[in-house]
This record gives sequence, structure tokens and C-alpha cells, in this order.
Amino acid sequence: MNYSAIILGAIFGFLAIILGAFGAHLLKKKLTPELLQSFETGVKYQMYHAIVLLVLGFQLNNQLSIDNYIIYSFIIGVILFSFSIYGLVISSANNKKLKFLGPITPLGGLFLALGWLLIIYKYSLLSFI
Repeated sequence: MNYSAIILGAIFGFLAIILGAFGAHLLKKKLTPELLQSFETGVKYQMYHAIVLLVLGFQLNNQLSIDNYIIYSFIIGVILFSFSIYGLVISSANNKKLKFLGPITPLGGLFLALGWLLIIYKYSLLSFI
């Protein structure tokens, strides 16, 4: 069991609910439909990976390096991907777009993709043993 993954998965899930409600109720009046859709994309990806972290937290352990790499890839990916989107959208709504966040979003996506690739790698190795 990986308690870090379980705790951070739960925190990400909680924050996805809060941020989703924030977007749907408070930001809906301030954002263009395109910005609102971007914000919702960040929330969706955060929630999907919160659930993944919870599942992995119960399945993986802290003893194997690859398990830790998988967990950290998802954690870093969510922070970089979703939270950079939130920053971009909210700053754009206030006409002070934080342009430096633009390149961070795809980097977060790469970490999320890496987490999935590491799962494939781990279990494809096990299938040959």
C-alpha cells in the first residue's frame, strides 16, 4: 500500500470537486465559453488522475522504484497540467495572463503520459516472467 498516493489522490479528488463547483458557479459569469471549457478540462484530468492515484495507492507498494516513479509521475503531472490551466484561465479572466504557465501545461501532460507508460512497462515485464 502506498499511503502518499492514497492521501494525494484524496486531496486531488477533494480539490477537483471544490474547483469544479467554483468554475461552474463563480467563474461561469466571468469566463468566456472557451476559458470555461479549459478550466473544466483541468478539473476532469485532475479527477481522473485522483481516482488513478487512489487505485494505485492500494495496489502498489513503496518498495519498488518503478511503483514510486509511477506515483510521482501522476502527482507531478496533475500539479503541472491542471494547476497551470487554472492559473492561465483565472489570470486571463483578470486580463493579466500569466504567459509563463503556457509551456508548463504540456510538460504536465508529458508526466501524466509517462505515468501511463510506466504502468504498461511494469505490467508488460511481469507478463513475461
